[in-house]
Amino acid sequence: MVGLKPCDLPPTPGVKFLGAGAAACIADLVTFPLDTAKVRLQIQGEAQTTKAVRYKGVLGTIITLVKTEGPRSLYSGLHAGLQRQMSFASIRIGLYDTAKQFYNNGRETGIGSRILAGCTTGGLAVIVAQPTDVVKVRLQAQSSQSGAKPRYTGTFHAYKTIASEEGRRGLWKGTAPNVARNAIVNSAELVTYDLIKDNLLKYNLLTDNLPCHFVSAFGAGFCTTVVASPVDVVKTRYMNSPPGQYTSAPKCAWAMLMQEGLTAFYKGFVPSFLRLGSWNVVMFISYEQLKRAMMRSRPTIDCATESSL
Repeated sequence: MVGLKPCDLPPTPGVKFLGAGAAACIADLVTFPLDTAKVRLQIQGEAQTTKAVRYKGVLGTIITLVKTEGPRSLYSGLHAGLQRQMSFASIRIGLYDTAKQFYNNGRETGIGSRILAGCTTGGLAVIVAQPTDVVKVRLQAQSSQSGAKPRYTGTFHAYKTIASEEGRRGLWKGTAPNVARNAIVNSAELVTYDLIKDNLLKYNLLTDNLPCHFVSAFGAGFCTTVVASPVDVVKTRYMNSPPGQYTSAPKCAWAMLMQEGLTAFYKGFVPSFLRLGSWNVVMFISYEQLKRAMMRSRPTIDCATESSL
């Protein structure tokens, strides 16, 4: 056995909510450079970046960023990313089991209720956390090379500038494609993790601990990348675009298809998979362990509270 053993008490919705946000922040801290590389590769080919092809591959993009903009550029937008995860992951992951139970209505858990739960929590999370996602993408996409004036000097400056120049709609730019993207991502990610884990346990291939969580998370990351990459590229391009470049997400997708072909929708696929795969592994392992640790600490906290009364 590896890691904490499952607790006798099932985790409460509050534990899941807090655990999911904390686990997602841990995963972001570990994988953020891969996410930045993915964003840079995805926006490559836009009108304002066609003067030179600067990024080649995941490692090449990371090396180029470090050489031209410094190591800190790999973590541009990290503050917004952590803000996003605390509001976004807490809802889409932390409330998934609650939504699944609602759709089950007391019946045996089926794939339909899992998909509905993933779509519901994924869409709800976007509505709440969209401004943090817009700011994160903008900060990751901007270059800090000498001679290039950055659009934003920091996270709060980005919020303020977008709100003043583009209005509230600017902070919620790309909400529709992001709802679609996260409904797909959340369903693919959580349902795949659920199904792989359930079958590993059902057929006694692994026990409910780290190896099982690792295999389930890795499979979830790969399936999610294959399904969500086209929507993710369109979302990134549209959210990063200046006012007037694209009038809507579908027109952004159409422009990409006409100007760059079908392969444009899978730009940054390798860093997307490396990022999603590693992110899923770190997040789900952290999430499972945090839930168990928090539930194990509850009796101690309860006893200490009672004794002080």
